[in-house]
Amino acid sequence: QVQLVESGGGLVQAGGSLRLSCAASGGSFIAVTIVTMGWYRQAPGKQRELIANITRGGSTNVVDSVKGRFTISRDNAKNTVYLQMNSLKPEDTAVYYCNAKQFVGQLRDYWGQGTQVTVSS
Repeated sequence: QVQLVESGGGLVQAGGSLRLSCAASGGSFIAVTIVTMGWYRQAPGKQRELIANITRGGSTNVVDSVKGRFTISRDNAKNTVYLQMNSLKPEDTAVYYCNAKQFVGQLRDYWGQGTQVTVSS
Protein backbone atom coordinates (compact mmCIF):
# COMPACT_ATOMS: atom_id res chain seq x y z
CA GLN A 1 0.00 0.00 0.00
CA VAL A 2 1.15 3.49 -0.85
CA GLN A 3 -0.01 6.52 1.06
CA LEU A 4 0.17 9.95 -0.55
CA VAL A 5 0.02 13.17 1.45
CA GLU A 6 -0.36 16.43 -0.43
CA SER A 7 0.30 19.96 0.71
CA GLY A 8 0.65 23.42 -0.69
CA GLY A 9 -2.76 24.34 -2.03
CA GLY A 10 -4.51 27.57 -1.21
CA LEU A 11 -5.90 30.83 -2.49
CA VAL A 12 -3.81 33.01 -4.80
CA GLN A 13 -4.44 35.93 -7.10
CA ALA A 14 -4.17 35.54 -10.83
CA GLY A 15 -0.56 35.73 -11.92
CA GLY A 16 0.65 34.30 -8.64
CA SER A 17 2.45 31.07 -7.83
CA LEU A 18 1.94 28.02 -5.69
CA ARG A 19 4.00 24.91 -5.10
CA LEU A 20 2.31 21.61 -4.41
CA SER A 21 4.10 18.74 -2.72
CA CYS A 22 3.16 15.10 -2.47
CA ALA A 23 5.04 12.70 -0.24
CA ALA A 24 4.69 8.96 -0.70
CA SER A 25 5.12 6.42 2.06
CA GLY A 26 4.45 2.73 2.45
CA GLY A 27 7.46 0.54 2.81
CA SER A 28 11.11 0.26 1.98
CA PHE A 29 10.69 -0.54 -1.66
CA ILE A 30 8.46 2.26 -2.86
CA ALA A 31 11.46 4.18 -4.15
CA VAL A 32 11.94 1.52 -6.81
CA THR A 33 8.40 0.25 -7.23
CA ILE A 34 6.71 3.60 -7.82
CA VAL A 35 7.35 4.05 -11.50
CA THR A 36 5.44 7.28 -12.13
CA MET A 37 4.12 10.09 -9.98
CA GLY A 38 1.92 12.83 -11.24
CA TRP A 39 -0.69 15.48 -10.69
CA TYR A 40 -4.28 15.55 -11.85
CA ARG A 41 -6.93 18.17 -11.26
CA GLN A 42 -10.69 18.25 -11.17
CA ALA A 43 -12.68 21.44 -11.53
CA PRO A 44 -16.35 21.61 -10.50
CA GLY A 45 -18.53 19.84 -13.04
CA LYS A 46 -15.57 18.54 -14.99
CA GLN A 47 -13.73 15.26 -15.22
CA ARG A 48 -10.42 14.70 -13.55
CA GLU A 49 -7.61 15.45 -15.97
CA LEU A 50 -3.90 14.77 -16.08
CA ILE A 51 -1.70 17.83 -15.63
CA ALA A 52 1.78 16.39 -15.48
CA ASN A 53 3.67 13.27 -14.56
CA ILE A 54 7.25 12.21 -14.08
CA THR A 55 8.93 8.83 -14.20
CA ARG A 56 11.40 7.53 -11.68
CA GLY A 57 14.08 8.25 -14.26
CA GLY A 58 13.01 11.86 -14.52
CA SER A 59 11.17 11.92 -17.82
CA THR A 60 8.32 14.40 -17.68
CA ASN A 61 5.04 14.90 -19.45
CA VAL A 62 3.17 18.19 -19.12
CA VAL A 63 -0.12 18.90 -20.84
CA ASP A 64 -0.33 21.79 -23.27
CA SER A 65 -2.77 23.83 -21.19
CA VAL A 66 -0.16 24.39 -18.47
CA LYS A 67 3.07 23.93 -20.38
CA GLY A 68 5.44 26.80 -19.76
CA ARG A 69 3.67 27.71 -16.52
CA PHE A 70 3.77 24.48 -14.48
CA THR A 71 6.84 22.41 -13.74
CA ILE A 72 6.90 18.95 -12.25
CA SER A 73 9.88 17.58 -10.39
CA ARG A 74 10.66 14.63 -8.18
CA ASP A 75 12.98 13.91 -5.28
CA ASN A 76 13.44 10.15 -5.33
CA ALA A 77 15.35 10.17 -2.05
CA LYS A 78 12.31 11.72 -0.34
CA ASN A 79 9.71 9.90 -2.46
CA THR A 80 8.21 13.30 -3.10
CA VAL A 81 6.86 14.94 -6.22
CA TYR A 82 6.39 18.68 -6.64
CA LEU A 83 4.30 20.83 -8.91
CA GLN A 84 5.51 24.40 -9.28
CA MET A 85 2.67 26.49 -10.65
CA ASN A 86 3.44 29.96 -11.97
CA SER A 87 1.34 32.56 -13.77
CA LEU A 88 -1.78 31.03 -12.34
CA LYS A 89 -5.10 31.75 -14.01
CA PRO A 90 -8.66 31.56 -12.65
CA GLU A 91 -9.25 28.54 -14.90
CA ASP A 92 -6.56 26.68 -12.93
CA THR A 93 -8.95 26.61 -9.99
CA ALA A 94 -9.57 22.98 -9.08
CA VAL A 95 -8.85 20.24 -6.61
CA TYR A 96 -5.41 18.89 -7.38
CA TYR A 97 -4.72 15.21 -6.79
CA CYS A 98 -1.41 13.44 -6.52
CA ASN A 99 -1.14 10.08 -8.23
CA ALA A 100 1.39 7.30 -7.94
CA LYS A 101 1.64 4.26 -10.15
CA GLN A 102 3.31 1.35 -8.47
CA PHE A 103 4.43 -1.80 -10.22
CA VAL A 104 4.62 -4.90 -8.04
CA GLY A 105 3.74 -7.69 -10.42
CA GLN A 106 0.97 -5.47 -11.76
CA LEU A 107 0.42 -1.76 -12.07
CA ARG A 108 -1.62 -0.13 -9.31
CA ASP A 109 -2.89 3.42 -8.94
CA TYR A 110 -2.84 5.35 -5.68
CA TRP A 111 -4.36 8.77 -5.02
CA GLY A 112 -3.87 11.51 -2.52
CA GLN A 113 -6.77 13.17 -0.75
CA GLY A 114 -6.65 16.24 -2.95
CA THR A 115 -5.74 19.83 -2.24
CA GLN A 116 -7.78 22.85 -3.27
CA VAL A 117 -6.22 25.50 -5.47
CA THR A 118 -8.27 28.65 -5.96
CA VAL A 119 -7.11 31.44 -8.25
CA SER A 120 -8.97 34.72 -7.94
CA SER A 121 -9.22 37.19 -10.78
